Amino acid sequence: MKAIVVRDRTAGTAGMTLEQRPEPSAAINDVIVRIHASGFVPTELDWPSTWTDRAGRDKTPSIPGHELAGVVTALGYGTTGLSVGQRVFGLADWHRDGTLAEYVAIEARNLAPLPGDVDYTVGASLPISGLTAWQGLFQHGRLQAGQTVLAHGAAGAVGTMVTQLAREAGAYVIGTGRTADREKALDFGSHEFVDLEHDALEDIGAVDLVFDVLGGDVQKRSAALIKAGGTLVSIVGPVEARPADGLAVDFVVETDRAELGEIVQRVRDGRLRTNIGDVSALDDAVAALNPTERRKGKTIIRVRP
Repeated sequence: MKAIVVRDRTAGTAGMTLEQRPEPSAAINDVIVRIHASGFVPTELDWPSTWTDRAGRDKTPSIPGHELAGVVTALGYGTTGLSVGQRVFGLADWHRDGTLAEYVAIEARNLAPLPGDVDYTVGASLPISGLTAWQGLFQHGRLQAGQTVLAHGAAGAVGTMVTQLAREAGAYVIGTGRTADREKALDFGSHEFVDLEHDALEDIGAVDLVFDVLGGDVQKRSAALIKAGGTLVSIVGPVEARPADGLAVDFVVETDRAELGEIVQRVRDGRLRTNIGDVSALDDAVAALNPTERRKGKTIIRVRP
């Protein structure tokens, strides 16, 4: 099968190559999925799990990518809950070969049914961004109606999901980003926008929840804005700055079939829009994942028509 492969951690996305790799086989509780579309997060190539297995052993050459939408073609021994021919989408295991390929072996529990009226490209754009936003807001951030959310990177793949889900839950959303991000952040539902290049973050006043995708100085300044009992939620690693009288949580997104179902249903009924930028074929994936300009949404690799 065709697959994108990485061998050199120091090379980053520039070290990607399109190669022929053996098709995977299904272990116990696995399914094989014929991939139609795949998502990719550039920071994957900095994750230890891209390069080593759970025991810390080198696993290169590795196939990156963890988001997928496709069709089940085979079931491993003991697999239940899915059937051959079923449309699915989901989030592949961090330590196994990923989804920038024609086929992937994946645990059945990591997948959810993809309704027939949702395109594969849309399905592949949802797992990491959607689940990260959902879990950060509701599981870790304990968001309640009437609260104020400061959503950093509000024009990005995660930030647009955070904005929409928070607003639907009855929160007031203040989005942040670069000057060029203002229009998109407001279009996706931010009530206000703070230009981190020109505006004073401190002028927004106190907030109940900060959803941080940036870290560093912005995180430190944001922590000081959190109300008593509020929460700083981070997806950029251990929190360096903690609220004076609140919680600080950093987390790694986990797959959850029920939550994927909630997310895709919101897409179907128009409550949630995806933030897809470029869509490229697998043959063009190396170039697409090494853009010469700033990404304007999530890059999706369309493996099959």
